[in-house]
Amino acid sequence: MNTVELIQREIRLLPETEAKEVLDFIAFLKMRTERTEWDDMMKAQTHGLSGVWNNDEDEVWNDV
Repeated sequence: MNTVELIQREIRLLPETEAKEVLDFIAFLKMRTERTEWDDMMKAQTHGLSGVWNNDEDEVWNDV
């Protein structure tokens, strides 16, 4: 039996209120995964653009 089948079997035994908590936890895990992917993408862009953002010609704009 794989993990999904085990989860399905166990969730059927839970009362409705606890099943809703499991559903909330699944939503949290999905959100956390999406946030991690977003953070990774932003870090990659920040590193790639650091040469553009940090240059002597634009130094005057740092205090605006």
